Amino acid sequence: MDSVINVVVSQFKTFAGNGNDGSSNTLNKEEFSSLVASQLPSFVKINAGTIEQLMCSLDENNDRELTFLEFWQLIGKLANKQGGF
Repeated sequence: MDSVINVVVSQFKTFAGNGNDGSSNTLNKEEFSSLVASQLPSFVKINAGTIEQLMCSLDENNDRELTFLEFWQLIGKLANKQGGF
């Protein structure tokens, strides 16, 4: 599991650093959409409404950016669903 956690952290940092918002510690809507589309296509069906709704449900402080801990909620929910828990 060490390698899986390393990949999740690495991918978050990569996509967070791709935007023009100046932050490599958070995902804005475009960065989040790109990450989900490229890394989770089997788990999340993408459309404009889905991304907006998903981001709002994860964004606990309503700053329109996702911290790693906010993003991690999605990973937990997807793993929980995949595992049938």
